[in-house]
Amino acid sequence: EDDAVEEFEVPVIVKVKPNDQLQLSPEELEKEVPPRVLYPQNPQAAHNVTSYSHKERAWQKNDNVDQCVLHFSMDGTILLKDSQEAQDQTEIQDKKDEEARGVQDDDGEEDTIDPPDDEKEMPIKNPLRNQFNFSDRAVQTKNGILRERGWATEPPPTTGYQGTITQWDIFDTYMKDIEAAKEKEKDDKNKPKASLDDEPEKKPKKDANAPIYSDSMKLSIKIMERMVNQNVENEVYLDFKYWEDKSDEFRDGEGTLLPLWRFSSEKAKRKQVTCIKWNPRYNDLCAVGFGSYDFLRRGTGVICCYSLKNTRFPEYVYNTDAGVCSLDWHPHHPAVLAVGLYDGTVLVYDVRAKTKKPIYLSTVRTNKHTDPVWEVRWNTDESGGTLNFFSISSDGRVSNWLLMKNKLESEEVMELKLISGVQAGGEEDETSLAGLAGGLCFDFNALSEHLFLVGTEEGRIHKCSKAFSGQYLETYEGHSMAVYTVRWNPFHPKIFLSCSADWTVKMWDHTLRLPVLSFDLGQAIGDVAWAPYSSTTFAAITSDGAAAPTSGVVHIYDLSVNRNERICEQKVVKRAKLTHVAFNTAEQPILIVGDDRGGINTMKLSPNLRIGVSRNDDTDASKTDEDLQIEKMDRLLEMVTETKET
Repeated sequence: EDDAVEEFEVPVIVKVKPNDQLQLSPEELEKEVPPRVLYPQNPQAAHNVTSYSHKERAWQKNDNVDQCVLHFSMDGTILLKDSQEAQDQTEIQDKKDEEARGVQDDDGEEDTIDPPDDEKEMPIKNPLRNQFNFSDRAVQTKNGILRERGWATEPPPTTGYQGTITQWDIFDTYMKDIEAAKEKEKDDKNKPKASLDDEPEKKPKKDANAPIYSDSMKLSIKIMERMVNQNVENEVYLDFKYWEDKSDEFRDGEGTLLPLWRFSSEKAKRKQVTCIKWNPRYNDLCAVGFGSYDFLRRGTGVICCYSLKNTRFPEYVYNTDAGVCSLDWHPHHPAVLAVGLYDGTVLVYDVRAKTKKPIYLSTVRTNKHTDPVWEVRWNTDESGGTLNFFSISSDGRVSNWLLMKNKLESEEVMELKLISGVQAGGEEDETSLAGLAGGLCFDFNALSEHLFLVGTEEGRIHKCSKAFSGQYLETYEGHSMAVYTVRWNPFHPKIFLSCSADWTVKMWDHTLRLPVLSFDLGQAIGDVAWAPYSSTTFAAITSDGAAAPTSGVVHIYDLSVNRNERICEQKVVKRAKLTHVAFNTAEQPILIVGDDRGGINTMKLSPNLRIGVSRNDDTDASKTDEDLQIEKMDRLLEMVTETKET
């Protein structure tokens, strides 16, 4: 039995060997296996995390990768008895229990009174009393004594009246009134009439059907007036038609300006020329707006439409309540004129109308501008079926005005938001600042009608689109002061020109952020304009330097002839400052400039100043003049690019 117990107590070890166990030799079993280290690395963690460093002002790579991965997390409420936190919690609970027992002992001492002899007199304990250690108190106040006081007055004296009225009484009363009116008419007829000598003399009324007031008579008088004017100024008209400066043949790359006429009007005295615009169809007619750039002397404005056929008197004159700041003729309806005023109002005139009042006028109800309207421009796209034009103002808004049937409605195209500048990395920081940028000028691309440029008071030029009104497509920062004028090239779709109060004129390619060419004229620049006959010719106006700050000078550049120096610099007026310049839109070689004394000067360009397209035997005959103009500008851009690279 003992042997059996011993055999039962000995544990039986059964070695289970899997069938696919690897068989190792004794040498392999004695060989040491290199240790394997398990590194806590997360294979899903990103190793290319970058963050922006405000200290370095650049994006930097972050090498510290967080390898920790939490698969499950839950806040527990169980504490270990031996931990310090559990002991602190036990002590706090013991203190609370001791304080509760002390309060109960105090309550018991207060209740130790002599019990009554009779059990019926024993008070009944209220189980709800002092359950939350509250105290109940009540106070009864004394009611106030009410007093009443009244007065009784005597009724006013009255008298009773009664009567009965029939329809015959009413009829008799009306008949008496009618008879009295007839008697009065008889008395008026019997009065003696005043003699003819006593009547005041009346002016004879104009008979609209009389021949002297007919339209044909007005036309005949206007033609006669033009004939008399051309006979008086016969020499000037002959110079305008036939004179050519022969000295240009001996001056390579230089030209002159021949003064022709000076327009002036009594109504425009002591006013400044603020805008000039040639009519797109009638190339002898130009509209001139008069106002004041002296903002301390705000007054009324005048619009005068002058014709080269009658240089003594304007064809049309319109008076405005505020100074005129801008105007524009409609390209397809040459009788319609849009005007922008200094007080933010926009007007539309029809020069064919017999009245001098505008046919459309913006008001506060139509959301008019609050600052001067520096430029207006008609929309050439009439796909909507409604005439409309754009306007820009110092209040930071570009608006579109629709000419409805009976009123003028406005739509906001864009708000010119201020931007803080450009970051060190070259990226544009579009952090919006308080307020809006004051717009001074704008221009629409003739080939891409949705693109337009805006010049601001801060010196920035923004490229915008009608389709994206929320942001700028591009911002060009080359000027340090206010931009007065921006103009697209009439031939090349990428080139535009700008002039600023920092005395520079810059030529830009809208695909580049830096100017292609820059011209420092050394004086304040009033205006700049492209020539309509050449893609490389433009004109600018300045004063005559510090020695003669009140003299106006015209500068003309032809970049295909000389891209560094002007080909013409000529003083036009002596005791006035030039404000605006404009080329004649037709083939007439006329340049017109306005000054701050209300004068408009017309000049004829010499042959060297109006060189257009030159064709030779090597020129491809299939190319149009526009193609040759674009090629001339492209050659200039290639030369400028090569010069900058070298």
